Amino acid sequence: MIAILADPVSEVVAAAEKLLTRRTGAPVTLVDPVDLGGSGPTIVLRVRVAENPFSLPKTLVVKQVRDGAHTDSWMPDVEDQSHGGGLPDDSHTAFLREAVSYQFATALHTDVRPGAELLASDLEARILVLSDLGDATSISSLLEHSDTDTVTNTLMAMAQALGRMHATTVGREEDFTALLRRAEVEQCDDFVSGQVGRAVAEVPGLLRDHVGIEVPSDVTEQVTQAEKLFDSGRFRAFSPSDLCPDNIIVNDEGVRFLDYEWGGFRDAMLDIAYALVSFPGCLCSIDLSEDRTQAMIEAWRAEVVGMWPALADDDVLDARIVEAQLIWVWISTYLFLLDDHTLISEVREHALSVPRTVALSRRWEQLARSAQSAGNTVIAEHAEAVAAKLAITAG
Repeated sequence: MIAILADPVSEVVAAAEKLLTRRTGAPVTLVDPVDLGGSGPTIVLRVRVAENPFSLPKTLVVKQVRDGAHTDSWMPDVEDQSHGGGLPDDSHTAFLREAVSYQFATALHTDVRPGAELLASDLEARILVLSDLGDATSISSLLEHSDTDTVTNTLMAMAQALGRMHATTVGREEDFTALLRRAEVEQCDDFVSGQVGRAVAEVPGLLRDHVGIEVPSDVTEQVTQAEKLFDSGRFRAFSPSDLCPDNIIVNDEGVRFLDYEWGGFRDAMLDIAYALVSFPGCLCSIDLSEDRTQAMIEAWRAEVVGMWPALADDDVLDARIVEAQLIWVWISTYLFLLDDHTLISEVREHALSVPRTVALSRRWEQLARSAQSAGNTVIAEHAEAVAAKLAITAG
């Protein structure tokens, strides 16, 4: 991180000063902007509060989405009817959704708030002023450079934090929907959900044409059922949705989640399964032994079982996790089986990334192990076959 003073940074600082002055009713001066690495035309700064008429924190984080910005989501353009494609110019919708998500999360008790506190926002100027989470360490760094025990403990802490967020937000979907309505985005579809339908339809052909595997009808039936987790499901709770390791940090207060552009309610199984198949929206890969996987599941379950007693039953839990893993592996295959240079070049910048065929073969292997353990032989046998073919390509 380096201190920067040139435009357009000064414009963002001035806009934040104006917003905070209007919010507090007294002049606010912000100095010493530090670039925190926003993507594209999105600018994210840490600033120091030099003139503080009220009890503002000493430092703040300011985020502004500039005109023409694209979101940093890994999802291809939903307007492009071909596979893959560039990212859509949906920055305004994504900003509104992020603002609403921060409003919702800020209303939670500080002990269970999953990320930064929203201190002020200007929807027209597309600017957010957030509490500063400090010089935290990314999960990516901890997973890449730590010893085996630390990696396991980090993954368990992440799973526990997910569960705490889920347990706290169960039953509050109407509150979130009301905030969306107020921001006039209540009809906005989740772009992740928009891609799921296309993945469900296209992956059988991709596996046939590029891997030489036919997808049995009883597998596609389970995939179609798993697709519903994004729109319904028994265990709905709030999720930031973009749970890449680069968007998860650890500070003195524990694990915190960043970037809420796709925040919303969906089946919580999708979040824990996202980690269990090694973050399928990117090409990150971590070692997930059976013991480590089970430790993560138990850490998550301990937080949510009070809200969802059905998950105390191992058979119910295992079946639901396999269902969520299945749809994520399906989506990951849709995204990365073909050599989409634009998409792959973006996610290969992540610290934990591996070649796409390696990532995919490991994800299918993990799905096979989970399905076998849960007694789902249909998915286990299919996943083993795909993993074996992909492993040959990767090797």
